[in-house]
Amino acid sequence: MTKPKKNTIAVLNAHSSFNSSYGKDALDVALIFGSYEQQVALFFQGEGVRQLVAQQNAELINTKDYLATFSALEFYDVEKLYVCAESLKQRNLSENFHVDNVDVLNAEEFSQQLKQHQTILRF
Repeated sequence: MTKPKKNTIAVLNAHSSFNSSYGKDALDVALIFGSYEQQVALFFQGEGVRQLVAQQNAELINTKDYLATFSALEFYDVEKLYVCAESLKQRNLSENFHVDNVDVLNAEEFSQQLKQHQTILRF
């Protein structure tokens, strides 16, 4: 009997860090799936690229900072992070991220990488 293929999951972040709960929710979902040994990758596009920007200070806007939780991704074997280069460029953001191992991809590469996953969850 053949063992069923694991579902590969892409979590697509399209909202900025602290203007809604989408970023935190996406991170929580990635960690939950990772804890169940699902293959998860995080994608950042549009305003979602702001979640990766280093040196953000949530205290300035009186909100809870969830960005430190990104450091737990490796513990849950969530090691694939992709960011859209065009989204960074449109927002004049550098590749100075608060997490390591982020692959910056052009729009075509980003799209191709996203299509490799069986399930895409958009936040």
